[in-house]
Amino acid sequence: MRLNHGLADVAINWAGGLHHAKKCEASGFCYINDIVLGILELLKHHARVLYIDIDVHHGDGVEEAFFTTDRVMTVSFHKYGDFFPGTGALRDVGSRAGKYYSVNFPLNDGIDDFSYESVFKPVIQKVMEMYRPGAVVLQCGADSLTGDRLGCFNLTLKGHAECVRFVRSFGIPMLLLGGGGYTIRNVARCWANETATVLGETLPDFIPPNDYVEFFRPDYRLHLDPAQMENMNSREYLGKCRAVILENLRFLEAAPSVAFQDVPPDWAVRDAQDRIRESGGSLNPDVRPGMPGSGAGSSGIAMDGRREHQAEYYDGEKDNDSGGGGGGGGGHAAKRSRLAPNVGTTTGGGGGSAEDQDDAMIQEATGGKR
Repeated sequence: MRLNHGLADVAINWAGGLHHAKKCEASGFCYINDIVLGILELLKHHARVLYIDIDVHHGDGVEEAFFTTDRVMTVSFHKYGDFFPGTGALRDVGSRAGKYYSVNFPLNDGIDDFSYESVFKPVIQKVMEMYRPGAVVLQCGADSLTGDRLGCFNLTLKGHAECVRFVRSFGIPMLLLGGGGYTIRNVARCWANETATVLGETLPDFIPPNDYVEFFRPDYRLHLDPAQMENMNSREYLGKCRAVILENLRFLEAAPSVAFQDVPPDWAVRDAQDRIRESGGSLNPDVRPGMPGSGAGSSGIAMDGRREHQAEYYDGEKDNDSGGGGGGGGGHAAKRSRLAPNVGTTTGGGGGSAEDQDDAMIQEATGGKR
């Protein structure tokens, strides 16, 4: 919601990024696909949303959810082959209205920072030029780092964070999510460093003393050194995959438009409305804030933030519409005196009726002409 209403440029949820869950089943340690739910909220305010996945595993749950639409483009860089979940081939490009809006870059074991950057930047650059998203969701699974227990890539923190920095450089509202990561101390390193990256800060390599510093022994450093492992991604292989993807992107309709339609309310507003109903309140627009059944308190402020002005007309026990006797002016006149103090009110033993005061106001406004 903060991204939708322009209250933040970047929103972070390192506990999110559960990209394997499907509508009908849990999968791969993921019991709910928070990414899909987040994208659905973003689509209420943005015509197009770009999803980028740099987890070592393919983001199959997100791709499946938006496989047939052009309003969401999914781009995944992942290990492909005899590896969970076994999806995300180069030929998987979407279908029907979503054809060419699913982008998959299948990678082999041991890819390093230089090779990863050589395919990530040109693909994302072309996607931004052609698709022009209104918001970006970036899943930053840390299992693509070197030394991960389940991963097989050889990225360092610098290479991983460079992807975040590059996406951030486009100045598009961004939702930053966690994901996989099975060497816990490296997960902490990664996401602390990438929080600093989006803030434009550089963290020192030395980890200062803290309650958990012993997890980072023996060197107590932030950054990781690449492992001595072979990069199975040849320059020719990466070049061919990159060429196919860039060619597919040429078939895109540049910045597909969206027809006018009713926008559902934000989930927080719906929750507030549910609370009003549960408390016996009313969502009737004719029921004013602060009145019985409005869901607001005596202050006159409703759950949706509406506030009633003290000069507002209303019906209720606080109303003073009836004309008073014995020298009391009518309630309407008292209210109108706040809005139009130059209008006189009748005084005296009988008091003025509401009709008499209306006539007086008309004559005042028309210079005595009826």
